[in-house]
Amino acid sequence: MTRLVDLRPRRGARLLLGAVPIVALLLVYLVASQARHAVNPADKLLPTFSAMAQAIHGFSTDRDPASDRIVVVADTLASLYRLGLGLAIATGSALVLGLLLGVVPLARALLGPVIAIIAVIPPVAVLPILFIVLGLDEASKIALIAIGVAPFMTRDLTGFVTALPAEQIAKAQTLGANSWQLALRVALPQLMPRLIEALRLSLGPAWVFLIAAEAVAADVGLGYRIFLVRRYFAMDIILPYVAWISLLAIAADALLLLVSRRAFPWAHGGGR
Repeated sequence: MTRLVDLRPRRGARLLLGAVPIVALLLVYLVASQARHAVNPADKLLPTFSAMAQAIHGFSTDRDPASDRIVVVADTLASLYRLGLGLAIATGSALVLGLLLGVVPLARALLGPVIAIIAVIPPVAVLPILFIVLGLDEASKIALIAIGVAPFMTRDLTGFVTALPAEQIAKAQTLGANSWQLALRVALPQLMPRLIEALRLSLGPAWVFLIAAEAVAADVGLGYRIFLVRRYFAMDIILPYVAWISLLAIAADALLLLVSRRAFPWAHGGGR
C-alpha cells in the first residue's frame, strides 16, 4: 500500500500542482470582479483585467518627470538600488559578526546581548529616528533595511557556527590552527550556504522595510508609487505593482537558490 507521504511528484507534476491554486485564485478574482462591475461599472475595489492591462500600458510607456525614465523602470531601479545596497551591508555585517561571535566565546559574551536587544526592536519604529539623523535621502532607507535584517542574520549565523561539531574545532587546533584559521578555514566554508539561506529568508522583511520607508519619504520607487495612487483608490495600478514586487522577490529567491546549489552542491545533497 502506497502511503501519502511516499508520493513524490516529478518536476512536471510539481509545476502543474503548483499552478492549480494560482489559476483558481485568478478565476475567483475574475468572477468576483465581473460580478461587482455588473452591479457598479465604476467599481474600483476589484478592477477588471482589462482595466489593469490599460494601467500597465500606461506606467510602462509614460515617463517619470524627475528622471525622464519610464515610470515602472524608474521605480524598479530606485527600489532595487536601495534594497540591494541595504542587503549587501546587512549580509557583510552579519557574516563578519556571525563568524566573530560564533568562533570567539569572549566576543559572544560581549556583543551577543546587544545584538539580541537590537534584534527585538521593530525596525519600522526607528524609522523616524533614521530620518532625523540621516535625513530623507537614500541613506535612511538603506539603513532601515540593513538594521532590520542584519541582527536576525547575525544571530542565525552565530547559532550555526556554535553548533558546528566540537571535534572539528579540536582537530583543527591539534593541527596548529589559530583563531583566524579556525574562522576562515573551518567555519567560513560551512557557513556560506547558511548565509545564502539566511539572505533568502530575509528578502521578505527587507521588502517590507523598503516599502515602508518609500511610503513615508521618497519621490520614486515601487512603494512610493503604491502609496501615491492609493489616495485615488487606483487598485488597477496597485495590484499590478504588488504582483511586480512579488515577481522580483521570486526571481531574487530563485537566483540565490541557484547560486547556492551551483557553488555549494554538497549542502544540497548533490555531492562535490
